[in-house]
Amino acid sequence: MKSKERILTALSHHEPDRVPLYIHGINEAPIIGIGKHITDGLPEPKQFVEMTDAEKFKLMDTLFLIHEHYEIDGFTAFEIGNDVRIDDKHVQDEWGVVYELSPIGLPVAKHHPIQDLSDLKKFKAPDPKEEYYLLFDLARDRLKDHAMFWMMRGSFVRSWRLCGVENWMLKMFDSPEFVHDLAQKILDASMIRLERLAKAGLDVLIVEDDIADKNFPLVSPDQFLEFINPYNRQLVQRGHELGLKVIRHSDGNLWPLMDILLDTGYDGLNPLEPQAGMDLKKVKDYCGERLCLLGNIDCVDLLPNGTPEQVESAVKQAIDDGGRGGGLIICSSNSLHPGVNPENCITMFETTKSYGVYKK
Repeated sequence: MKSKERILTALSHHEPDRVPLYIHGINEAPIIGIGKHITDGLPEPKQFVEMTDAEKFKLMDTLFLIHEHYEIDGFTAFEIGNDVRIDDKHVQDEWGVVYELSPIGLPVAKHHPIQDLSDLKKFKAPDPKEEYYLLFDLARDRLKDHAMFWMMRGSFVRSWRLCGVENWMLKMFDSPEFVHDLAQKILDASMIRLERLAKAGLDVLIVEDDIADKNFPLVSPDQFLEFINPYNRQLVQRGHELGLKVIRHSDGNLWPLMDILLDTGYDGLNPLEPQAGMDLKKVKDYCGERLCLLGNIDCVDLLPNGTPEQVESAVKQAIDDGGRGGGLIICSSNSLHPGVNPENCITMFETTKSYGVYKK
């Protein structure tokens, strides 16, 4: 079975030949750390925006090589080249959000261009530029047998980045029309991007919309139903109309929202953070055949600090807990970030392939 078929079979809640492998997200340092096992000429670890063009292309080539060499079945693409460096510490995206660069992970949003209705009325969502899809187009052409994933920001994450999380929370009470109008503008822009991606060969849409910490969601179920889910639901519906599978991504404890997510019609749920109570066996028992589960291999402690033997044991346990009947894709409990041990990531890949074979 080829990689794309393996992923799509699992997302349809059936058993492929083996449990598929997937990398939801990966930073520069682990690409280089894993890549050193299979290629040479890699740059020293640093932020993508700090690399020369030659270093950027070497990094992307190495990422493709990792997927080929370790037989990773799904490739996640996202917009690249849409951040403009404004000084040594900050970049600005095409939406006008300013981020502070971090040496240990993703940049942090610091300036939000939309503060009230007057700002919103003047705001025009950016038109997507063809060069932003470079990673997707290169991966599709290179990894022809792989399932192509696209990470799209959902209603909540895009909204709070544009207006600030505290401001967004207050606006639910003080100006609910602001929250809805902002979400609609974001949805309209996302739909344009979705149509382009579907025509270009997308297989799986990821609605990336972190909504919870390890204890509970950041909003109540009623607020989630009113202000967030209606817009993400439209992405799910349109994705299905276009023949795509659609996955919901959120860290944290999602149990208070689980029934809503199931009712929304997602095909999969990622990344199932173990520290947040998202026990894989419990989720599998609850969701049955309604959701494919992606993730759950701990990237907070296990992949950075565990031994290869501990990683092997965790992968085997995940397959035992979530693999019956299909509907399981192994990946880490969030991105492969700069703190992970590259050797542990390789162990995760190899154990999944050797232990995750379905017996017919």
